Amino acid sequence: MEFVWVVPRSSLFPEATPNGFLALEADQLEQRFLGPARDEGFFIERRYAETHPEFKQPIPYVAICQDDKVLCLTRLSTQGEKRLHGKKSIGIGGHINPCDQSDGDLFANACQRELHEELILPSDTTLPLIPVGIINDDTSTVGAVHLGLVYSLDASQLNVSIRETDAMAGEFQTLSDLRSLA
Repeated sequence: MEFVWVVPRSSLFPEATPNGFLALEADQLEQRFLGPARDEGFFIERRYAETHPEFKQPIPYVAICQDDKVLCLTRLSTQGEKRLHGKKSIGIGGHINPCDQSDGDLFANACQRELHEELILPSDTTLPLIPVGIINDDTSTVGAVHLGLVYSLDASQLNVSIRETDAMAGEFQTLSDLRSLA
C-alpha cells in the first residue's frame, strides 16, 4: 500500500484555479503553493487520492536542460501508470512519499529521490534545482488530482542517461523540435 502527500484543493486555490503552466518566481511559488502544501498537506492512501479531486497531489517535476536542449521522455507501455502509456513529457517527477520527510525540504527531497530513481547520476550529487512554477490541468482525470511543482535543472555538466530504460525512452531535443511535437 502506497501513501502519497495530498493537499485540500481549497488550500491551494482559495480563489481562481489556474489552468496550464503558471510561471512563478521562487518566493511567489513558496508563498502561494509550497507553503500551503507543506502546512496543510498530509499522507493518504494513493488509490484513494487518485479518485478524489477534492485533494491535489503535489508532484515535484523537473525539466532537465543541457545547453539549448531539454530532455524529452516517452512513457513506454511497460511502465506502471497505464494512463501515461505513450505520452511524452519534458520532466521527471513523482509522488511525495513518507520517505521524503527526512532532513530538509519535503519537495526538494522528493525531487532528488525521483531524479536518482529515474536517471543514472553520480549518487553523491545533490542537484541544484531552480523553482519555475506550477502546472495545473483539471481537464483530464490525471490532472484533476495532481499539481505539478515545476523545477529546472541545468545538467550541462552532467552525463545524464535514463535508468528505467524498460519503462521510458528519452533524448535531448531543442525547443523548436519540442514545439513540432505539439
